[in-house]
Amino acid sequence: MIKEFKEFALKGNMLDLAIGLVLGAAFGAVVNSLVGDIMTPLIGLLTGGVDFKNLAITLKQAEGDNPALVLSYGSFLQFLLNFLFVAIALFFVVKAVNKLRKAKADEPAPAPEPAREEVLLEEIRDILKSRS
Repeated sequence: MIKEFKEFALKGNMLDLAIGLVLGAAFGAVVNSLVGDIMTPLIGLLTGGVDFKNLAITLKQAEGDNPALVLSYGSFLQFLLNFLFVAIALFFVVKAVNKLRKAKADEPAPAPEPAREEVLLEEIRDILKSRS
């Protein structure tokens, strides 16, 4: 059973998946920082510093031990804006990667090496020419 587990865990697909997961988590942290630390403050500057998380409607006031019933639509708006910012950021990342791939694909491929027979025939030809 241990041998079988080793074979399973060390398969190329599992390692690729593990690497992708780690890189995905690191990339997620970068995108979250981009959204939370750069884009959100800029939007806050444009909207006059409105904090969407605090927007709410009280549906029912607190009574005794019962807490107030509050509809926190601002929190939903903030998550929706974060989602849109992440989608925009990923769009630009994918667009940049596609541009790099296209530039790499447009590069001409190196000329293929001539076959060994061709090289030998050219050498024979050059030897015959030099004897004439």
